[in-house]
Amino acid sequence: MTGIAPRTDASPRSRLVLRLAWAGLWLLLGFVSLEFLLAAYDKYRHLDSPAYGMFMTRRGWLWLHLAGGLTTVLLGAVQFLTRWRRRNPRLHRLSGRVYLVGMLVAATGATGLIATSPAPFAIRLAFAATALAWLCTALTGLLAIRRGAVDRHQRWMTRNYAVTLAPVIFRLSLPATIASGLMPSPTLIATLLWCSWIVPLLVCEGVRRLAGRRRDSRATSSARTVPFADAR
Repeated sequence: MTGIAPRTDASPRSRLVLRLAWAGLWLLLGFVSLEFLLAAYDKYRHLDSPAYGMFMTRRGWLWLHLAGGLTTVLLGAVQFLTRWRRRNPRLHRLSGRVYLVGMLVAATGATGLIATSPAPFAIRLAFAATALAWLCTALTGLLAIRRGAVDRHQRWMTRNYAVTLAPVIFRLSLPATIASGLMPSPTLIATLLWCSWIVPLLVCEGVRRLAGRRRDSRATSSARTVPFADAR
């Protein structure tokens, strides 16, 4: 008799389902991000737009923030296309540099807006924390790739993009919270701003840990499976 090792790798069907799930998630993310960009940038097309409001005297900072934010949201989504990244490593590095420059431009604009904002301290603090988390995750990812730690770089840039999408998540969560019956207030807005990047980071970490445990379980099962000689 010949021992037959059990299959520990995912079946073709499972891999197909996983790929379709990731593709669906990426398309959903792209659609939501595009809708956010169109809505957010459309209202600032004309200088006499009432949307400027208190931003009129600070529109230079606002334009910096919007321009950099547009670059990061669009380029960040492209970086998750694994096949494109592997086939075009030079283009991936170039787009990554442009992404970081866009992030610095957006963060500069955000700093100016926070410093000149008449909003309550709780809201300004929440915005500042978001910007700090954005910069710290990017810096950690940059240092990792400079040292050749590709996996660590990918993990931290995934976290960075989760923070990049904080304005998108905030824009979705605020109307939903108000629709639930809560009245908008500085405390509510500040809380949603904190949650708009902390919750996605927790989700990313949870998914990463689950995937790691699944890989470890498969590796352990494979190591324990030892084919034995034919019994005659």
